[in-house]
Amino acid sequence: MSAPGAGGVCPAPTPIWVSIAAMLRNRVLTAVILAPLVLASIILLPVPYLSLIFWLLALGAGYEWAALAGRTSPSARAIFLVVLSVVIALLHAIPVLHAPFLYLVCVLWFAAAAMVLLYPRGSQVFSQAWSVGLVGLLMLSGLWVALVVIRQAPSGQWWLIWALFLVWAADIGAYFAGRALGRHKLAPAVSPGKTWEGAAGGLALALSVCLAGGYLLQGALPPWLLIVALIIVSIFGDLFESLLKRVVGVKDSGTLLPGHGGVLDRIDSLIAVAPFFALYLGIRSLWN
Repeated sequence: MSAPGAGGVCPAPTPIWVSIAAMLRNRVLTAVILAPLVLASIILLPVPYLSLIFWLLALGAGYEWAALAGRTSPSARAIFLVVLSVVIALLHAIPVLHAPFLYLVCVLWFAAAAMVLLYPRGSQVFSQAWSVGLVGLLMLSGLWVALVVIRQAPSGQWWLIWALFLVWAADIGAYFAGRALGRHKLAPAVSPGKTWEGAAGGLALALSVCLAGGYLLQGALPPWLLIVALIIVSIFGDLFESLLKRVVGVKDSGTLLPGHGGVLDRIDSLIAVAPFFALYLGIRSLWN
């Protein structure tokens, strides 16, 4: 037991609202700094430079994913990142593999969603380092492919920004609606803090933002049912990372981004949404 403060009186605990305000301040400051850089890079940089940035993003997430797979030593993490880089290099060198690889990753995400719904049944799958590592290699490589495919599509820079706003709005809407109205747990076994009210708030804000984005894209939006499906996919992306963290017993994937946790904590929804959206754009271009 800790010693009391001066005069034998224990210091008063910090009010919860102070902790929330400090965390929110850090989240806002980080977002204000990073968001303009991300948007400017997407708009101004050519695809080769962006593909390099996407690779660095995958490496940052891979560094944290390796820890979720139980590979915490520097050498083990380095091996994981080297293998991830080799897979991405092969996909870069053989573009014909992009479409089948994206189909594979989307099927993997359906399996991940099933794991979220069934948890804790089947959780022993994620007690094996090799299975978590393999899933990470496929999903993070799929993220790289998807981001490149989206950016290379007609008006690709705007579609990529649209996808980012979808996952950002879903996250922001879920955070504030959950804080203000959250009562009914969404997936208590996976993430006790997430609620149905938060999910509804995220869905409402993301749908509003995405539909408003049609003005920038000159009305060329996907069907609204597909937009709803992508928002639901983003929620499952967040829940799947929560599942992995729960199995390992950590709160955040890392501490790189103040107020946001790690890289994975910020892009978990994008990792899920990007492959589905990239396939949609690819299929649509075949019909046009």
